Amino acid sequence: MTRSERIADQLDRHWQKNLRPRLHGLADEEYFWEPVRGCWSIRPRGTSATPMSAGSGKWAMDSASPDPVPAPVTTIAWRLAHIIVSCLGYRVGFHFGGQDVDSRTFAYAGTADEALKQLDEMYGRWNAGVRGLSDADLENPPTAGPERFPMEGIVLHVNRELIHHGAEISLLRDLYRWQDGVDGSKMAQLQR
Repeated sequence: MTRSERIADQLDRHWQKNLRPRLHGLADEEYFWEPVRGCWSIRPRGTSATPMSAGSGKWAMDSASPDPVPAPVTTIAWRLAHIIVSCLGYRVGFHFGGQDVDSRTFAYAGTADEALKQLDEMYGRWNAGVRGLSDADLENPPTAGPERFPMEGIVLHVNRELIHHGAEISLLRDLYRWQDGVDGSKMAQLQR
């Protein structure tokens, strides 16, 4: 295995065994679920209560500049959008060619299925790009984009980001499932 394949494999193992299986069956209700008041989410354009919103389509991402302290709790929709655009999209465009991705012009997903398709596409492009890097590519700063430290550091940072935010999404799924101490499958039985 080359060095880039080993680095890509670190994330791909997590993606294949942990994160992607945890996203199976994500429904829109859960995608938009707000566990507390004041959550940031993806919302129909013009309905956000945040100072700013990003996106070009029918849906926009809640945001502010500078970020509030403490940071707000975010929904699964917001966290997936963050992974798709900020963690993967920018860097896929900068470093591996193709369409540039920008939070201000991105068409955010209004459904869980659409978000998962965007995630799968962007992850596939990222993974393929990383696997194609040479040792020299990894050791040097990229020739495009704003990041000016070795590409290996960028790749490892993206790996950490996806693992970190994937764990947050998994926790939100657990909290959604166990609302009020009742497992989702038991909840369905109780409602019959």
